[in-house]
Formats: sequence, structure tokens, C-alpha cells
Amino acid sequence: MVVIPVRSFRLGKTRLGGAVGEDRRVRLGRALTFRVASAVETAGLLPLVVTADAEVATWATAEGFPSLPDPGSGLDDAAAAGVEWAEMSHSSWIVLHADLPLLESRDIGTLAALLAEGFDPIAPSSDGGTSAVGGREGFAFSFGEGSFHRHLTRLASPKVVTSPGLLLDLDSPADLAAAVAHPRGRWLREVLA
Repeated sequence: MVVIPVRSFRLGKTRLGGAVGEDRRVRLGRALTFRVASAVETAGLLPLVVTADAEVATWATAEGFPSLPDPGSGLDDAAAAGVEWAEMSHSSWIVLHADLPLLESRDIGTLAALLAEGFDPIAPSSDGGTSAVGGREGFAFSFGEGSFHRHLTRLASPKVVTSPGLLLDLDSPADLAAAVAHPRGRWLREVLA
């Protein structure tokens, strides 16, 4: 199971500032989440959108993606809720961010293969955060600045995965410009038009 925490389409990506207006941010948030969840499905895994936002939950249902209410107020709580659901389903889990514009299904396949081999896969973002982390049991999440190293030390059998699809997350106007300029990110031009 791949847990995809989503805060809100309307309130997300505010750090993109003046580079993207509110309407475009909403479109971008939907398009990114759809692309990530679809890549998960293409990799043969179940995407689970975890959100406290009614608009996101309604969208997920309309798109055919299962969703789970976020009981907390942040990314750590959302990830933990998804992992708890996976544990109740006797499933291993991967927590994957929804803002990965260069992600491809093979990136998810790599994470899943490592998990199946008994490793705990973890993928850093280019700014030192954590784009993806996986395991088989509960985990103390600590997302935010420098989270990759915090998470790495908490894993029993870590295996680091790096790829363009997992390294670049959209946190700043520079990230967005880099994504649009990359061959895998050309799809963003239509969303932002």
C-alpha cells in the first residue's frame, strides 16, 4: 500500500509564491496528486490518499482512489494514519509525497522491490527532506527540514533510493522551474498554461 498524504489543493504549495496564482496552484495540486496516484497504480500497488480536506477526499473518490481521513493536523499524523491502516490490512507500506512532478512508476517499482526483499526503502529529496519511506511496521515520522537523516536513523534495514523522480519535489519557484525544464516535467506546461 502506498500512502499519499495530501494537505489541500487550495492551501498547498503556497511557497511557490507569486510564481503560481491560487487557481493554478489548485490545478497543479490536483494534477500532481493524480499523476503520483496513477503512477502507484501503474506500478501495481494500491494508492491511499490521506487528507483532512473535504475537497481532496471528494476528488479522490471521484477519481477512483481510496481515501482515509487525516486525524491530525500535519504530515506526520497523516503518514501515521496511513501506516496504521496498512498494518490493520497486514500490508507493508510506502509513504510517498504527492508533489513529485518527475515521478515514474518505475521509481515506485524500485521502492516496492526493495520492500519485498526485506529492506526499508527511503528516498531523499534534493533539499534534505524525505520524498518516500517504506516499512512493515509502525514508524515515528518526523517530516520537515532535514527529515531524511532523522528517518534514516530510525529504519531497521534502510536502503537509500535516488532518482530524478524522487529527488525533485515542488517547494519553491526554483523547483518548479527545474521541473518544467526537465524532459519528464514537460507535462507541467499544460497544467500551468
